Amino acid sequence: MAKYTYSTVKTRILALCEAKNFSIHKLAIESGVAPSTIKNILYGKSVNPGIVTIKMLCDGMGITLTDFFNTEDFNKLEPEL
Repeated sequence: MAKYTYSTVKTRILALCEAKNFSIHKLAIESGVAPSTIKNILYGKSVNPGIVTIKMLCDGMGITLTDFFNTEDFNKLEPEL
């Protein structure tokens, strides 16, 4: 995952948490993803989160993967070559 793709994922998670008034702790509880895993994604230790983890985060926030990735930022990403 390129750095820009990683930052787009991170930014999207943070924006969704803000919109839903979720803390990292609440997101962890709702999604079943460990707080340490979420922090690793948000603080750059995990720059390639798996799709299953992203799906679990989406489930916890009550959105689909399509909802997560269907943004202007994701649509503008360059190919990963």
